[in-house]
Parts: sequence; C-alpha cells; structure tokens
Amino acid sequence: MLKSIACVAIALLPLGYAGAQTAPKTTEPETYTFTKGLVALTGSRYGREAIYTDPLAHQLYSGLLKQPTEGAVFGTDEQGGDIKWVAVTADSLNRLRLRGGLRGNGGAPAGPGVVAGSLRGGIGGGGGYTYLTYPSTRDQTAVLTIKGNSNVYVNGELHMGDAYSMGYLHIPVKLKKGVNEFYVRGVMITAALAFPDKSALLSTDDPTLPSIRLGESNASLQGAIVVVNTSVMPLSGLQLTSNLSGKTLTTTLPIIPALSSRKVVFTFDGSGVSTKGPQTCALTLMQKGKSLGAGTVSIEAVPAGASYSQTFVSQIDGSLQYYAVTPQSSASTAPSALFLSVHGAGVEASGQARAYKAKDWGNLVAATNRRPRGFNWEDWGRLDALEVLAIAKDRFKPDPQHIYLTGHSMGGHGTWFLGATYPDKWAAIAPCAGYPTLKEYGSADGVIPDTSNDPLEQMLLRAGNQSDVLKLTSNYKPLGIYVLHGDADRTVPVTYARQMRKLLGESQPDMSYYEYPGGSHWFGDESVDWKPLFDFFKWHKIAVDSTINTIDFVTANPGISSTYRWASIEQQTQPLLYSRMQLNRKDKTISGTTANVAVLKLALNEFAAKTPITITLDGTPAITYTTAGTQDTLFLRRENEQWHPAQRPAVAQKGPHRNGTFKDAFNNRMVFVYGTKGTKEENDLNLQKARYDAETWYYRGNGAIDIVADTDYSLATYANRGVVLFGNATNNAAWKQLLADCPIQLERNRVRAGDQQWQGDDLAAYFVWPIKGSATTSVAVIGGTGVKGMRAALANQYFAGASGFPDFMIFGLDMVRTGSKGVRMAGFFDNNWKLTPEQYSINGQTNGRD
Repeated sequence: MLKSIACVAIALLPLGYAGAQTAPKTTEPETYTFTKGLVALTGSRYGREAIYTDPLAHQLYSGLLKQPTEGAVFGTDEQGGDIKWVAVTADSLNRLRLRGGLRGNGGAPAGPGVVAGSLRGGIGGGGGYTYLTYPSTRDQTAVLTIKGNSNVYVNGELHMGDAYSMGYLHIPVKLKKGVNEFYVRGVMITAALAFPDKSALLSTDDPTLPSIRLGESNASLQGAIVVVNTSVMPLSGLQLTSNLSGKTLTTTLPIIPALSSRKVVFTFDGSGVSTKGPQTCALTLMQKGKSLGAGTVSIEAVPAGASYSQTFVSQIDGSLQYYAVTPQSSASTAPSALFLSVHGAGVEASGQARAYKAKDWGNLVAATNRRPRGFNWEDWGRLDALEVLAIAKDRFKPDPQHIYLTGHSMGGHGTWFLGATYPDKWAAIAPCAGYPTLKEYGSADGVIPDTSNDPLEQMLLRAGNQSDVLKLTSNYKPLGIYVLHGDADRTVPVTYARQMRKLLGESQPDMSYYEYPGGSHWFGDESVDWKPLFDFFKWHKIAVDSTINTIDFVTANPGISSTYRWASIEQQTQPLLYSRMQLNRKDKTISGTTANVAVLKLALNEFAAKTPITITLDGTPAITYTTAGTQDTLFLRRENEQWHPAQRPAVAQKGPHRNGTFKDAFNNRMVFVYGTKGTKEENDLNLQKARYDAETWYYRGNGAIDIVADTDYSLATYANRGVVLFGNATNNAAWKQLLADCPIQLERNRVRAGDQQWQGDDLAAYFVWPIKGSATTSVAVIGGTGVKGMRAALANQYFAGASGFPDFMIFGLDMVRTGSKGVRMAGFFDNNWKLTPEQYSINGQTNGRD
C-alpha cells in the first residue's frame, strides 16, 4: 500500500487504504512524480457566459492535435507569432512551470479575511497547457493528483483539476500499456501518480465534520469522507464503521461507480468523549461483512460556549455540509439577534466564526458557500446561505426583526449580493473589504464584451443579469448599510468601497462608512469583528409588513428572488431582463408602476375582509377588488398593456418555483443519468462526462451525486429529484420519459428546435425542461449529435459561480474555436415553456426570423 503523506513528495490519499482485490505485482513504483514536461501558451478563455474558447481542446476534439515535441509549433498567437512547446523541469518543490512565465495565484494574507484576489482570472490554469507522459508497463489503474490546474485530459478523457491547489482531488484513471498522455490545463503545476494495490480507498484529507459539544447530546453525529473506487466495476454493499471512545456505529454507503470517487456520509457516537481537544475517530470500510481497510479522522471536542461546527444534510444534493456558530455569550429569555456571516475566498466557515467574540445579544452563524472558494456566494453558494439561514432561524428562534448580514472579501461581495437580492431578510448589512460585482473585480472575465450589440451575444449575456449588483442598488433603500474597508487594502482596493459610497450617496437613506486607517486586506479580527459595526446593527430592526407602504424592488430572475414584503413578481414579460415594481399602499388603494412584469401577486392581508380596494398600475384603468379574508392574495396579469385580475398561474408554468435557466436543474437532489444505447464511443463519452461533472461538483461544491445508467432510471424511483441527462434521444433510454414533449429534440446527426433544424455529428446542446408531475424539478440535457458534438459539450463552466446560461443553447464544435460565432441558437422559453421567436436569437437572424 501507499505510504502516508509524510513519506511521499505529494499528498496522496494519506490515510486508510482499503481494498477488496489485490493487484498483481508490477514494476511500477508506489508513486511517480512528474518532473519533466512541455508547456505551450495555447490560449483559452472561459468566461462568465455560456461559451468558451480553447484552441488545444478544439484540436483534440477534432482529431487534429499532434503529439507535442520540444520546439514544435502548436499554432500562432494573436500577433501572428509561433506558439511553441517549451521543455520544463520540476523545481525543488516539484513544480513544473515556465521560468519567468505566467504568474501564479499569489499568496494571501493569513486569517479569516483571505482573499478574493486569488479568484482573478476565473478558475485558474491560465491560458496554456502542460503536456506530460507516463510509460506504463501494462493496462492498469492509478490515482492521479495534480495541483494548480483547471482540468486534465488523460488519454483524451476529461477530468477535473485542482485550480486552487487544495491537494484533496485524487482521480482514479485507467492507464494503457505504453505511453499515456496528459494534457493539463495549467502552466504551474505539480503532478503525481499513485499505484494502490487496493480497489477501494478511504481518502481522509477532505473531511466534513461537526464539533463534539461537551455537555450536549452527541450520540448520533454525522461526518463525511471520500471513498475512491479504483476498479473498473461499481462498488456496492459498502459499510463504514466508526469507533470513537469505545462507541461504535455502522453506516450503509451508496454505490461508488467504477473509476470514480464519492464523498459519503457516516454516523459516529461522540457521547463517550469528556475532554476538550482533538479526538481520534477510527473508520473501517466493510463490504459484505469483510473489512477492506481502515483510517482515522480527528474530530474537535469543544466546551460549552465555544465556537463550534454543526453538520446538516443539504436539500440541494443530499450531501453533508456544515455551518459554524459563535454562540451568544449570555442566556436570555427574550428572543436574540441572529448574525449571518459569509466568509472570504480560501476561508473555512469555522475560522470565520472564530474571528468574532461572542455577543451578549445574539448568535453568529457562518455558512460555507459549499467550499472556501465555492461559488462566490452566488448560485449554490447563495442557496447554501439560505439553507443555513433557515436552519439557524429554526434552531435559535431569533427575534425576526433582528437578523443581520455581514461578510469579508469574497464575503463582502456576498453581502452586497445577498443584501440586494433579498432585502426583506435583513435589518442591516455590513460588507467588509468587499467588491460589489464579480465582473468588475475581474474574477469572471467574459468572452463576450458587455457592450456587444449582437442579439445572440446579448441573449447569452442576459443569463447572468442576476449577478450584476450595480443594477440592483435601489433594493438597498430599506436597509441600513455599514461599509468597512481598510484604506491600504491591496487585495480588494478601497476604490470599490468608495464606488459604492458614491453610487449610494444620494439615494441610500441609511448608510455609515468607515475606512480603517492603514488597514490592509486583513488587519486582525477587527476586519470583521468591528464594534461600531455591531453597534450600528443594534440600532436597526426589520419593520413589520403592516408599516411598509412603499415598495421599490428589482429582480432579474423571479426564480432567484421574486418577493419584497407584500408584493411579488411572479412572471416576467422578457425572461431575465430586469423587472421592477414601484408600489404605494395608502388607505384603500394600491398604485404604482412596473417594468417587465407579466404577473404580479399582491398579499392583501393588511386590508380587512370585504374591503373594496382600488388598484392602479402603469396608468391603465383602475381595478376594483373586494378582499375576501385576512389571507387574501390577488394575482394580476398584464395583457395588451392592460392589467386584469387573474387566477394563480399553474405550477406547470414558469414562476418563482421553477423559472428555468439551464443551471436550475442542478438542484433538488439531482441525479445524473447517462446514456447506454449508443455506440461504444458515444456511451463512453456519456459516462465520462457524467463522471467529470461529478468530480467538478465535488471539488467546487463539496457535493455528492448519484450517477445511474439510463436503463436504471425511472420517474417513480427518482420522484421529485432534478435530473441531468447525458446523451441524446438516440442513445439515452430515459429521454422519452423526460423529454418526449420538449420542442427541442436532439438525436444522432440532427437537432431540432421548433421549426429550426441543423444536421451533422458535431453539434451540441444544453437545455432545461420541466419534469412532468413535479412542481419544482427540471431536467437539464447535456448532449451532442455525435462524438464531436458531445466533446464540444465537455468543458463548459456552468459550475463556476455567477456564470450565466440561458434556458437553451445549440452550438457546434466550432464554438470551441470561434466563440459565439459557433452558437447556432440561444434563448429562453416563454412562461408556458414554449418556443416563441421573441425569446431567442439565431446566429445571423433577428428574433428567430430571417
């Protein structure tokens, strides 16, 4: 078996190797560290919108990529110069890099304030590739660990990379006898192969663990670790036994697909622990009663009153996540305040919570963003914050008028974003060392310029509108805002704080602003635990709905944020363009204006039953409505520029419950369904893509996903779960169950969208469609018309935080080379999930027409 990390050059699965099968003896070493390679600055662009360009990937997918040799020309750069493969040799830290070449991510200050700066340029890797080879003596499996890369092609199969050099991404790969090729997207990396003699491995270097709280009930706690399957067969019948201070519990584990890994939940009993500090929990992996191996994790026991971590099962994907708490310092019979704190990039929630001294008037809770870098508090980071907020409200029962939001660095952005998106949830917000938008900070640079006048490019850009905080600043008006920033911050310059002060200066009625003299990005715990900030919070409370008579609210996507107080934007006229409602409630009237609103919902519970009220919107004729009761709700629909009372929209239509965009299907405990009814190459690609996306979801979102074959999927078995379908109607047997009535049909050599049609084997599509019989779930399709088309769909960045994807896009392999020119069609379904020309664009056409 492999040695522990203390004995190898690169951290590789440090503890608890276990296996059911012993591999035959070979001449391979226990580990192999790559010390030589070739690097070329091939250029690649992965932006915040749903296209990417990557010349090397395009050549690889097209079968045109020549095996690199030193000095060989890959292509030409933008200035017409030759791009050559350059030999590199590992330095003393085993890093393969160009001397004097591209800079790396750089360092970050210590402490919980770290650091949005390393996010610049997107998810790492730069604009080049490192080429590595390994001569294997036989067909075999190995475990690949690379740090500093965005992804890697192993003999043509795409795998996730460790862009932030965390060291915990261990990928089982199949090697062939002879030369094995690795194209690594990244130009400063470390890389190693391990050759385990077991088929099931426990990887304990990335646990998710709660604290053991002394004096509390600890009899059934939950943690999670990674199990790696290095065999070519699925692993089933697995159990994990935990032993802590003589207390033993056993957990049944899910199936681990072939050549893949999964983070699994296990239970342990901490009731035997009586002393604070780290406690060793022994873990044993079992299969059908037989021990396969063992490992250990260290779990912290903390005294009463100390900061602690608590795990929970996320409804996003069923994985185990955690939040951290700094509990209130003194007991009180009155409801307390609740402070939600969102951390910076590279910071654990546990460290974030410990940066705060306990408050005598409230509990502080730190969410995780699913990972220390995760999703920038957007997308699934946003959902994590909302999950933790709901859990904290249920657990601590805070005064509903005293809930506050704060965060630092990337969490400062999260504070600006969550504050603007959900202004009715907070009494006040306090962004510390934050930047308002990702695109201005530079961590999600787009391939398409925001100034583009091309209709199709505008359609793609529109899908990211919900991320543009600067378009949502009117939502801050009801909030108190405290801005804290060091005036010597070089990571997130103080100019961002000054920008917001200037932008909000004339419109924001309640704002306090402080620049800490000489303050760097992190100037100690006062960077977040700043007494004047919490004093500011104490002065503020959330007003009750009955006192709110004026509403001014903007949203780009009702599926993300639809409601402010007693009014809700239920449906838009133009999907994902900005919608606004400005309403006034006085006596027995409601009046105001709207923009891009098709259906409006008004809660009328502040009016007495049988009260006639007059509603006047947008200068159209007044509507008289007599209230029915204290819980009365009125729906209004705008048709032909007139507002009319209407029925509640059917759940089958779009609305806050399910409003589309491709990424919406990656929720509701999603299941990945790969096609098995095509050619061997098609089937292999479907499974490979599912594995790659599962690796990405694990790395980016600390998540876990069920991966099943199309023949094992049924609507009944996976009821009310989101689906991500890999393949097309020809090769995925689940297609008919999920997509028979969809106006977009993808099959071998053809794709149709309404009355539009394209043919060829090099076309791909991403699209979303509601699942029949469910009020909330959707299926996302990732497929191609052939092998080339499926390869074109491989590497897109829909898991990158704030990347925008419309409801559907159809593109060709040429998109990987030419960008948006290779997109055939993109846009949104209407509120009835129909294709209408006004809601999509076709390349070279306007509004879907010639």
